[in-house]
Amino acid sequence: MKSGGKQFGRVGVLMGGLGAERDISLATGEAIAKALEERGHDVVRVIVDRDVDRVLRQTPIDVAFLALHGTYGEDGCIQGMLEMMGIPYTGSGVLASALAMDKLKSKELFRLYNVPTPPYYVAESDQLDRLEELHGSFGFPVFVKPRRSGSSVGAGKANDMAELRARCEDAARYDRSILVERFVAGKEVRVAVLDGRALGAIEIVPKGEFYDYRSKYSKGRSEYHFPARLAPTRYKGVLTLAERAHRALGCEGATGVDLLVTEGENEYVLEVNTIPGMTPTSLLPKIAAGAGYDFGDLCEAILSRAALGAPSDAERDEDGAVGDGAAVVAAE
Repeated sequence: MKSGGKQFGRVGVLMGGLGAERDISLATGEAIAKALEERGHDVVRVIVDRDVDRVLRQTPIDVAFLALHGTYGEDGCIQGMLEMMGIPYTGSGVLASALAMDKLKSKELFRLYNVPTPPYYVAESDQLDRLEELHGSFGFPVFVKPRRSGSSVGAGKANDMAELRARCEDAARYDRSILVERFVAGKEVRVAVLDGRALGAIEIVPKGEFYDYRSKYSKGRSEYHFPARLAPTRYKGVLTLAERAHRALGCEGATGVDLLVTEGENEYVLEVNTIPGMTPTSLLPKIAAGAGYDFGDLCEAILSRAALGAPSDAERDEDGAVGDGAAVVAAE
């Protein structure tokens, strides 16, 4: 568990980044910054680029509110830098962030903790010349995704080998590893989790073939039903499953868990988003509103949990050990 970081002081909202989701991050960050300012917080907007460490040294902050998505923002990189700088930050720690961003490692942990997830295999970009051999009897349709990316960038459905090859080549533009997943027909559901507790589930009905980048961030491209149109007992089960996925990866703060709910009474977890979007079309604010949080409440709830994963100097004893003062006996 992370500790400390409860005094706000100057809040740096980190936004932008180097990945494909930079524009969405800027929109998320601006919305958060305005909400915190309206509540009297001392806020500085930090546009993240490769020189973010220099920017933070020139513009000191007491706590970082992470509004970054995707590569370098949601994958543990910025979290590790903030740990080194001693700046408490919102959301999950380094390891959980890296695991959640890596769809293969997420699925391996889901399977270890008995969290149902669709069958899959991974193809490397230098293996695409033998894609038919790799695919074997896996069957169609399938869903193709870059192994480490978000917002459905580079993702899509394939119904035959020609489409699979085209989808893999597109996904390889974003990651050298490509996840090929069994396509599961069902309702697309997002569960918001805050501090390990599910706030609610929303059903997504995209106007396109699936909930792609355009459907997520363009008004009018998707319909939403909150709460999700599920029987009460099944709705409760979906919330519980999302909480299990959140815990399996060791996540903290606010997350968004994506699931598929089939007509055949099965539920599958697709992934966990450790820094969900906070734009006007984002799902976390929609779900939180249904649980009684307005946008400002939600921002403050996330901020109040900002912390460092590494132990602070105050938590170390004089010998540099961490703990409650218990004796440590060195082996001879």
